[in-house]
Amino acid sequence: MSQTVDRALSILPLLARGPADLGQVAERLGVHKSTALRLLRTLHDHGLVYRQQDQRYRLGARLFALAQEAVENLDVREIAHPHLVALNERTGHTVHLAVHEEGEVLYIDKVESRYPVRMYSRIGKPVAITVAAVAKLLLADLPETERRALAARLDYPLYTARSTPNAVAFLKELAAVREQGWATDLGGHEESINCVAAPVRGADGRVVAAMSVSAPNVVVTADELLALLPLVRRSADDISREYSGTSGPDPDDGPDPKDRA
Repeated sequence: MSQTVDRALSILPLLARGPADLGQVAERLGVHKSTALRLLRTLHDHGLVYRQQDQRYRLGARLFALAQEAVENLDVREIAHPHLVALNERTGHTVHLAVHEEGEVLYIDKVESRYPVRMYSRIGKPVAITVAAVAKLLLADLPETERRALAARLDYPLYTARSTPNAVAFLKELAAVREQGWATDLGGHEESINCVAAPVRGADGRVVAAMSVSAPNVVVTADELLALLPLVRRSADDISREYSGTSGPDPDDGPDPKDRA
């Protein structure tokens, strides 16, 4: 990255903390005021910074518009799909991706197990919201007032003896999921099916989707599936970094010399 571009981009996080005058910007960049002024004028011309009447600079409206447009055009399914395929190839089990929309948790992607025993889940179909691991992750991320209101109006069907029986138990489980950052469904929807799930987070840290690995008892035990949790979480973290735009250094820069140490 050229020094000029690097300096210009360094101004943005400085102004994100609040307005700053020319002297403060120059001091932060370690450059002469004339250089800082030239950079600020260029950013101002593009609407990325704005000069106030008190001669201090703040972030410009164009920057917020670009950020909003980028978020609206992100497709978490498109970003996640290669990672789901890779996880399926490593484990052999069914992999799902789900989102929370208008009071329902829906599967938006699925990669089938390579084993002959298949799950009946379908893309676009709502999940069993009180027991599904992906649902627990998505709902646990809601503000407490929303969680309590949702829990109060849900029904709690007893699919199996391990199903969540009521709102009190559901809220307790959501609190645990929120604290630990992952979720399970160990026979809560179907006695023979177990599932482990991890969250996909956006740049603001909020959960935007949840991914899971599911398998029947005839293929792997619950303990064997739980042993895959670190792999599931790493895959979800990889999706999160790509989705939020924090995936690491530019590949054109080549490998970090520290990686060869």
